Amino acid sequence: MVLLSFDIEEFDMPLEYKGEIPFDRQISVSQTGLERILNILKKHQAKATFFSTVVFAENSRHLIERLLNEGHELASHTWFHSDFEEKHLKESKDRLEELFSAKVTGLRMPRMMPVSKNAVEDAGYAYNSSVNPTFLPGRYNNLKVSRTFFKEGKVTQIPASVSPIFRIPLFWLSFHNFPLGLYKKIASDAFKKDRYLNIYFHPWEFAEIKDEAFKLPGFTVKNSGQDMVMRFDALVSWLKNNNHTFGTFQEFQKQIES
Repeated sequence: MVLLSFDIEEFDMPLEYKGEIPFDRQISVSQTGLERILNILKKHQAKATFFSTVVFAENSRHLIERLLNEGHELASHTWFHSDFEEKHLKESKDRLEELFSAKVTGLRMPRMMPVSKNAVEDAGYAYNSSVNPTFLPGRYNNLKVSRTFFKEGKVTQIPASVSPIFRIPLFWLSFHNFPLGLYKKIASDAFKKDRYLNIYFHPWEFAEIKDEAFKLPGFTVKNSGQDMVMRFDALVSWLKNNNHTFGTFQEFQKQIES
């Protein structure tokens, strides 16, 4: 099974690089990207999981309702993208369920931040996908964490996919910066070893983000916008042509625990 997932959030990344972006544009950039993602998934009849902040969901109700109506899963990306308190774990889950009458069982922390496993369990989550089991300078070092799913108490941890050798990550930055053929080769190797893929992206990658005011490094905006639309469409086509099925995290958890 291929687990496509998207962290849908206010596009505040320019603020990390001392760029400028008003709140309304943070939301509109991600909304544009989310619409493009949903169109591609609908074209290929591929299911995915969307980890949403409450802030983005409250400002994008029509798009959240659309993704739910089209068979996708809604999960929590906590309340805010750049501000976190432990209480947000339960509060965000409860708020998303209240807004959309959907059962929220999964969590992904913003920027894959570490979080107390006991707090995740106490908040009522069934699974957590907040680990990239690789080394990324200045961000995280998870080389000792399992490459594949494992239990943390009552919660299933589902790490992002990395290559079997050297733990090369298959996350969004790799997809933008690796030649597509190389990315496919690493993905094939990971699938053969693990029998599933967990790869994630963000809506703003599919929007126009090469704005000088954002001050974003070149490696973050390479192959973004319409280039990303075409690139991702090609990836999903390739996965389909290789007879891969697409499922939500809820479906995957049921499969591995049955």
